[in-house]
Amino acid sequence: MNEEKFTGKADIYMKFRPSYPESFINYLYTDVGFQESSTIADIGAGTGKLSKLLAERGSRVICVEPNKEMLTKARQNLEGFTNCLFINTSAEGINLGGSSIDFITVAQAFHWFDRLKFKAECKRLLKVGGKVVIVYNSSDLPEGMGQEYKNISEKLCQGFNGLSSGPKFGPDAYLDFFKEGGCDFKVFENKLSYDEESFVGRNLSRSYSPKEGSPDYTEFVKECRALFNKYSTDGLIEVTAATTCYTGEV
Repeated sequence: MNEEKFTGKADIYMKFRPSYPESFINYLYTDVGFQESSTIADIGAGTGKLSKLLAERGSRVICVEPNKEMLTKARQNLEGFTNCLFINTSAEGINLGGSSIDFITVAQAFHWFDRLKFKAECKRLLKVGGKVVIVYNSSDLPEGMGQEYKNISEKLCQGFNGLSSGPKFGPDAYLDFFKEGGCDFKVFENKLSYDEESFVGRNLSRSYSPKEGSPDYTEFVKECRALFNKYSTDGLIEVTAATTCYTGEV
């Protein structure tokens, strides 16, 4: 089941997954209409990376996450924020009242949902005029490196079905989800660079990568380190990265 794909990965996910640029958060609060008084449901909140950025702006954030380990890490990440609520449930059936949410955010998680059921749940939860924000961090490995990483993953990662750094789609990607097929499409620069530890950690945080203790874990780490050493310059790998978001009513 999808909610178990990240079991055993909460710590490494929290440590090595990238955050979101300030320009994206500013856009939510200046253009989309997020306010300090807003109630925001962050669906598929994971370890709370986006939730925390919203909570820091003073908004009430409801972190909805089906994986118990990930939600526990989110609680730790957001410790001290009294404006946060945590719910351990799926995206398609949330124990919240209808017309109670100003905005819904989905970061790095929309592809795990049943799209039609989630759309119906968004319609039920959102107040009149409320919007959904789908956001992904995407990146491109240096030329040649991507194919080599794919080869490693095909050999050592069960369930691997292609690179999934994040969809590089345009404004028409979710025509069947947003109201009347329309959404506001934005792309924000989100520069990323990796040293050896963060490169290996980022790849171990993927849903399909071997977990510590599994038969292919040691070999996967070894090959990732070798790949980093082959392509790094002065101990770093710079990647082209962006934060892509889709915002609209449903």
